[in-house]
Amino acid sequence: MADDLYSNAVLRLAADIPRIGRLSRPQASVRKVSRLCGSEVEVDLVMQGGRVADLALRVKACALGQASASIMARQVIGASASELALARDSLLAMLKQGKPSPRGRFAELAVLEGARAYPARHQSVMLAFEAVCEAARQVGGSTAKTTEPTG
Repeated sequence: MADDLYSNAVLRLAADIPRIGRLSRPQASVRKVSRLCGSEVEVDLVMQGGRVADLALRVKACALGQASASIMARQVIGASASELALARDSLLAMLKQGKPSPRGRFAELAVLEGARAYPARHQSVMLAFEAVCEAARQVGGSTAKTTEPTG
């Protein structure tokens, strides 16, 4: 089972994450943490003309979370907020509902299909996409912050 989960492709991606670091002038910075496993991803983002122009990230996650972040970072430049949201939603549907893997620029996420059978890993796999989608939403001009329900 672990061979399916931690395939050579997943381990290769996890070992080679591009765009690691910080941006000097991000338009948005978002940090996401998995309460379940403690994985965390922080994204700095710049968008121009409704598309990602620059991104930097910091990743402290298991190999699956690192692989997901690596795929996102490799393909994110030029993506629109709607493409990012579609990739995030398709990735979640792949993991939770057994739907097909994402298509288009994020098709490589298919290497994470083995994580389907491990719900405890889903949150870590999703972190990078959740963070970049939240950052893109913030840059999109909405200055209103969503409020969390209290008690």
